[in-house]
Amino acid sequence: MTQINLQFDQATFEKTFRHRSVKTNGIKLHYVEGGEGDPILLVPGWPQSWYAWRFVMPALVAAGRRVIAVDLRGMGDSAHPQDGYDSKTIAADIHALVDALGLAKDGKLDVAGHDIGAWMAYAHAADWPQDIRRLALMEASIPGVSPMPSGIPGESVNLRTWHFAFNRLPDLPEILVQGHEREYLGWLFAQKSTRSWVFTPDAMDEYVRVFKQPGGARAAFAYYRASLSEAGLALNRERAEHKLAMPVLTIGGQYGVGDMLLNTMKLAADDVRGIQIPEVGHFVLEECPEDVTNEMLGFFKAG
Repeated sequence: MTQINLQFDQATFEKTFRHRSVKTNGIKLHYVEGGEGDPILLVPGWPQSWYAWRFVMPALVAAGRRVIAVDLRGMGDSAHPQDGYDSKTIAADIHALVDALGLAKDGKLDVAGHDIGAWMAYAHAADWPQDIRRLALMEASIPGVSPMPSGIPGESVNLRTWHFAFNRLPDLPEILVQGHEREYLGWLFAQKSTRSWVFTPDAMDEYVRVFKQPGGARAAFAYYRASLSEAGLALNRERAEHKLAMPVLTIGGQYGVGDMLLNTMKLAADDVRGIQIPEVGHFVLEECPEDVTNEMLGFFKAG
């Protein structure tokens, strides 16, 4: 079993990994890369950046893999354009990155996504299936494929999901969050995790930094506005009519999505397996990176 040190050492990390950027599909995408071997592309979720994968990345490299963690448009240190946050455009961004870096040329690219990174990794797999050997999705519902909740949710569900309605409101989230970014993100991390101590002051500094960049909050909320719009939901319903052929792994936290993502992907893919990690919440990359890494390596090695 992989043992991971949860004390992140930037200097040690940067001996293996390098920050790079490439212009693809008309915008600059920032990514962090290290290692050699068959490539693994990692896609982070909201409200984070590539940094969410920092504990997993060294273990994947140690296992003999080339690892690339990307900031999607509007995330982290990638460009923050005014538009293009619909899943079709983001999937094309990811494909353009894959093409620019030659990641799929040998047919051995594996892809993993967390949260809205899972939304976009699914869209990429559906729109560009030739890019991907195996797909791992973590802690997400898939708009248009996962059943939509109805009625007033109970307290525990509301604490985990209230932001879906809030984030898609026009203008109001930016107005209310501005000047309170650290409090906003800290509350989210605490409510949606069971091990909130993993969000150290250094981690919070990094997430607040990227969220406060010009256009950062607007871009973050734009993902929800686009994917939960009628057009965004319809696009995923159409994708799900043609099931993914590549093997799919789903990972859920016991106090996150549980087995909901597994049940969702059974509607959208032919070959699906899933695990539920006990005693953790939504932020599995930081709450239980050892479990995530071991599941990923076992799944991807099977290819």
